[in-house]
Amino acid sequence: MRFTLYLEGAIRKAQAGESRPTVADAVAMHAWLASRHAAFDGLTKAIVHTPVADGVSDPYHGREASPDCVVQLYFSELDGLERSCRAKGPVAELLSAMASRTRADYDWTQQTMAARSFAVPETNVLLAAPAAGPHCTYLVAYPGPADDLHLWLRHYIDHHPPIMAKFPGIREAEIFTRVDSPNTLDVRRADLMQRNKVVFDDPAALHRALASEIRHEMREDGLRFPPFAGGSSHYPMASVARRYG
Repeated sequence: MRFTLYLEGAIRKAQAGESRPTVADAVAMHAWLASRHAAFDGLTKAIVHTPVADGVSDPYHGREASPDCVVQLYFSELDGLERSCRAKGPVAELLSAMASRTRADYDWTQQTMAARSFAVPETNVLLAAPAAGPHCTYLVAYPGPADDLHLWLRHYIDHHPPIMAKFPGIREAEIFTRVDSPNTLDVRRADLMQRNKVVFDDPAALHRALASEIRHEMREDGLRFPPFAGGSSHYPMASVARRYG
């Protein structure tokens, strides 16, 4: 099992008379990471997600305001992730570099999570290349709480991925569960009970998947989830990935 650090950023509103800052440049951020990746302890992959310009239609969810940027940093070991998240460590340097390059004041949240990958019928070989992108990711989050979190996760992990894998054109499927972590990164912590993502070649492929009968099958399974509160969020994102290990 791998571990991922979710960094979710919203650009603070510009002051009166100021223009809106530039949204994160994924390619530029990967160039910085490539120059500094050795400082990260056990970093294996990084993904920079930015909003899909025109959104994507989901028959069960209206268009939601996406985060301005989501960064996923994958690590082979939890210890390495935690060492990279010390107060003045490389993750803090990354956020500082992003702020200076985009001239943006981001409000960041962080969450350390365990990452579970699930097989899909046909992966895109480009996603396994050292540098991959752009592609389209549907980021889903469940804030919770559930009446019984462990029962809720058991149902989700047992029942939802086999349906996800039937989406036409799906390239990757992952589920993320929360992990308590003692990192000292000076970023506000999120405490979502679970996240997941499905990956497609482009927004048109995601749109076709959400318009398919499989989306209705996903909905039917969702109605069978053990009791929980908090609803869910769904963000279509343009994603650029790079592997480091």
